[in-house]
Amino acid sequence: MIGVWRQARGFDVAVRLLLVNQLTINLGFYMLMPFLAEHLAGGLGLAAWAVGLVMGVRNLSQQGMFLVGGALADRFGFKPLIVAGCALRTVGFGALAFVESLPMLIAASLATGLAGALFNPAVRAYLAAEAGEERRVEAFALFNAFYQAGILLGPLVGVALLGVSFRLVCVVAAVLFAGLTVLQLGRLPVREAAAVGSAAAERGQFRTVLGNRTFWLFAAAMTGSYVLQFQVYLALPLAAGSRWATSALFVVSGLVTLGGQLRITAWCAAHWTRERCLVAGLSLMGAAFVPPALPGAGVAGLLLCAAVLAVGTAVLYPYEMDTIVALSGGRWVATHYGLYNTVCGIGITLGNLGTGWLLGSYGQTVWPVFVVVGLGCAMAVGLLGRGGRLAPAPAPRVPRMAEAE
Repeated sequence: MIGVWRQARGFDVAVRLLLVNQLTINLGFYMLMPFLAEHLAGGLGLAAWAVGLVMGVRNLSQQGMFLVGGALADRFGFKPLIVAGCALRTVGFGALAFVESLPMLIAASLATGLAGALFNPAVRAYLAAEAGEERRVEAFALFNAFYQAGILLGPLVGVALLGVSFRLVCVVAAVLFAGLTVLQLGRLPVREAAAVGSAAAERGQFRTVLGNRTFWLFAAAMTGSYVLQFQVYLALPLAAGSRWATSALFVVSGLVTLGGQLRITAWCAAHWTRERCLVAGLSLMGAAFVPPALPGAGVAGLLLCAAVLAVGTAVLYPYEMDTIVALSGGRWVATHYGLYNTVCGIGITLGNLGTGWLLGSYGQTVWPVFVVVGLGCAMAVGLLGRGGRLAPAPAPRVPRMAEAE
């Protein structure tokens, strides 16, 4: 992590703040959310349907409002949406510490989801704009490292605080988001909105984004990658069968990203085009599910799957984020990110339904299906690249690790 921070210091204060912001967002989120269902069912005694409703409302409010959050960021500026999202999540997490009735729990869950829809597209668009075309890939590589660090640390902090009480977990998470809100109010520079808030600008905004056919094709082709990533939370833990094995999956995934993200991105930038990085990352993600399919693979196969999946994501993510900016033509970037997140969120929901059905009906035969999904996405993106539909600019170069350190 020291090397990651050293490379981050090469960016201006806005980028560094956005990186720390994302680490803290994930730290606060993952110290609480993995334990919320257990609290609702065990601590508050809610029925299973009520637990599912509270959890589902959060996901629906976030995924369903991403496009709105991105559109608002493009029209009113990135900083106001980032600050508003962090403030709203402060309220949502704080409420979860004290409310017990189902309507209030739903309201708190709704607030936490809407908060993510507000700051998520804004953070990514701000980072892309601040890093500039030449350093965008490098910035998103750093972003993924900080992102994964938050995911790795969050559950560990949550478990420690859970030894006292779930209320303390919620309060600490709310305090983290309150601190982020104050920090960004005072230190995050203001970036002007893409357009004034006129009706004509609004019509042009959505006409431009919704009419971007190449962007739609790219989003559809990439949806499978999010289904594969989500298996760290679904198929792999179910196959692991124990809490320690599940924890090991997250540790392996996080350590691979933290230790390898910058080196992987630097190597890819030196040897491959952006399109080839996209295809390679998707192919690796599909190939990651070969080890669990092997006879007698056991937990070792699952851990290898998590590691290769993390490598594939490390190859893919910076170029995926860069391609979204390129396909937007630098116009309404946050709105494009918001729509992209919505499309992929729908894909995750459908993919999880299909995964659940496959696991229940056919068991281990689900692994070859994931392999096919990864390779199919790679072929689709490859065809887009060969057809000239993706931005033709060469992938931006990033410093070699020797230079960065």
